[in-house]
Amino acid sequence: METFKKLKMYYWPYKNYFMWSIGFLIIVTAITVVYPMILQITIDEVVVNGQYNWIPPLALGFVGIMVIKGIASFIYQYTGDLFGIKSVYKLRNALYEKLQFLPFRYYDNAKTGDLMSRLTADVEGFRFFLSVGFSELIRFVLLIGISFAVMFYYSMSLTIITLITLPFLAVVTFKFDKAVHPAFRNIRKSFGRLNTKVQENISGINTVKSLSREDFEINKFNDTNGDYKDKYLQTSYIWAKYFPLMEFLGNVSVVFLLSYGGYLVISGNLKPGELVAFYSLLWYIMWPIMNLGFVVNLFSQAKASGERLLEILDAENEIVNGHDAIIKERLNGKVEFRDVTLRYAEGDKEALYNISFTAYEGKVIGLIGSTGSGKTSITQLITRFYEPETGEVLIDGIHTKEYALSSLRSNIGFVLQESFLFSSSIKANISYGKPDASMEEIMDAAKRAQAHDFIMELPDGYETMLGERGMGLSGGQKQRIAIARAICVNPSILILDDATSAVDMETEFQIQKALKEVMKGRTTFIIAHRISSLKHADEILVLENGHIVERGIHDRLLSQNGPYQRIYDIQYQDLEKISKSHIG
Repeated sequence: METFKKLKMYYWPYKNYFMWSIGFLIIVTAITVVYPMILQITIDEVVVNGQYNWIPPLALGFVGIMVIKGIASFIYQYTGDLFGIKSVYKLRNALYEKLQFLPFRYYDNAKTGDLMSRLTADVEGFRFFLSVGFSELIRFVLLIGISFAVMFYYSMSLTIITLITLPFLAVVTFKFDKAVHPAFRNIRKSFGRLNTKVQENISGINTVKSLSREDFEINKFNDTNGDYKDKYLQTSYIWAKYFPLMEFLGNVSVVFLLSYGGYLVISGNLKPGELVAFYSLLWYIMWPIMNLGFVVNLFSQAKASGERLLEILDAENEIVNGHDAIIKERLNGKVEFRDVTLRYAEGDKEALYNISFTAYEGKVIGLIGSTGSGKTSITQLITRFYEPETGEVLIDGIHTKEYALSSLRSNIGFVLQESFLFSSSIKANISYGKPDASMEEIMDAAKRAQAHDFIMELPDGYETMLGERGMGLSGGQKQRIAIARAICVNPSILILDDATSAVDMETEFQIQKALKEVMKGRTTFIIAHRISSLKHADEILVLENGHIVERGIHDRLLSQNGPYQRIYDIQYQDLEKISKSHIG
């Protein structure tokens, strides 16, 4: 029950609905136990003794309690559903909110499909137990308790003889619970992997088709789906193993009932109607115990789901606002690294080692180096996507930890190497970081990013709805909208992480020309593989294996015959070869 205690804050505020549900459940259960008693009176008084005057009151009474039960059942089920639905509404919101604020380090190891499975299937599994499982468990207890009382009233000896198999049935049910819980946890994990596989395949369908790997993907899915099937078969085996045994023990009790109960009727110590009522009441006890597996099933699934949800809710968020966090509407943009070392995970090699430099406000800093050299890592520390292992990152002379995250990041425009657009209008995408931006501001940002002209050629202009991830636009068009989105924020610091990699040379030239105007008055970091994208920078940092191996302006670096010179020569030679091939 530890899992439910930890999640109590999400469902206990709605306990009034639960209490109403239980209150009317008691009425429904009590009326259910009245049925055998009416049957007993009908047999003993009407059939055996011939007192037909009992028929009208019995009929009217039966109709009356049916009406009461119908009304009580409606309130019981509706309030029970309200309890579950309102609880998981709050829980799902809390999960989604937690995911929004978890650091990048969490997502480095998380699988998208698995997270989706937790927010859908696991939340729904927990809801179903709140709506049905809790009340079913209470209903079983009430039904067994009231039935016991009535049975003891009819015959204590017959009750004891009949229920002699009850302890054995309880032991089997306990063993079933111990076996089925880990089985359902394995099912949840396997379902998460299945979701992840489907999500990855759909996201990467272009790559799959371009490389003709459909058969390979089908086989991989078959393996994952097969694992899910096997986990379910294991659970089915547990059900098939224990349920017949529980049913057998229940039927043994029926044999005892008919044998000893028949003897009592013959000897005149029990009325025939009481024996018939006894049979119904026996199943009011045996049926809940045998179907306790159903409740155990719901409990096991809810517990397994709850544990997976708590893994998200309990995940540590290392990047949070400090005490008395500083809120600034506008930063000047001076960025300083002091002996900064970054390691993404314990035991990993340093992504950055002993990095120190200063980017003064309004200056342009170029970052160049091979893949994995640490270029993007530097910019991710500026925005506090990660925290350095050692050293300090300061903006305007203040440690980034001292700023409120919203204040810090609202002053930074970030264009990622792989642009992401939402399934919304172009207007909404550009103004995403500044929802209150005017149409003039949106259009100005688009013009500066060289996106206005192609947007106006679209059927609905800025109101054009984009497909998932910007489907319907070319890579260059998506990138220019992403640049416009960063410009629209009017940031103090602008970070372009290989922002022109998806555009052709002519468009890159146009964007670079526009960005020169945009960069004025802003501290700008340009990550690029092409020297042409950053040769105008006020300072260029050349990185290798997390170290700064060279720094300076373009002309000075070319004269040093170092790593920058080698990169330049390789790119120049490639251009020269292309030029000669066209001439040839």
